[in-house]
Amino acid sequence: MKELDLLKKDWQKSGNSFEQISEAEIYKMLHTKSSSIVKWILIISILEFLFWSLLDVFLNDDSYQNKLQKYGIENFMFAINIINYLVIIVFIYVFYKNYKTISTTDSTHQLMTNILKTRRTVQNYIWYNLAVITISIIISIVMVFYHNSEFITLMNNAISKGHQSLFIAISIGVSAIFIMAVIGLFWLFYRLLYGILLRKLYANYNELKKIDL
Repeated sequence: MKELDLLKKDWQKSGNSFEQISEAEIYKMLHTKSSSIVKWILIISILEFLFWSLLDVFLNDDSYQNKLQKYGIENFMFAINIINYLVIIVFIYVFYKNYKTISTTDSTHQLMTNILKTRRTVQNYIWYNLAVITISIIISIVMVFYHNSEFITLMNNAISKGHQSLFIAISIGVSAIFIMAVIGLFWLFYRLLYGILLRKLYANYNELKKIDL
């Protein structure tokens, strides 16, 4: 924001006679910066979508499909994946709409409104992805509990020794820690991926609010 700070200093030195010109220049700069940030949010979301799609194709081999068939959840996982892809495509479309809207905005108040709308959309997108990841992990853990032969052997040994409750408590505890660790890593990933852009966008909003007073 060095350019903006220089404009403000020049504004203060020039006095009130150049107030309208300075406001116009500041708005133009903030408008350009905001539009660029939202464009990068759109680009990153598309690249992220392509990355996870390619990874899914790579991991979705015959062995994985055989496991899904064995567990009886092949159709269920297929439906979940289709719904997930559709939801993410909708988010990307909304990011595109937000970018087009901000790019053509011609008033300070409307730009501020669009910035807040974009931030909410990105935040909802992040929470949606974290929720999907959480559900996916829980489904995987449940499948291990019910179908993994090694886990079933351990559970039967615990039952035979009268340690069923302890075994279940430990299994749930380890699973909860694992889920929180994975979600924490993904949360940090999204904080780095989108957090910096959102902070810059909100900084633009705060500067616009000063102009709009």
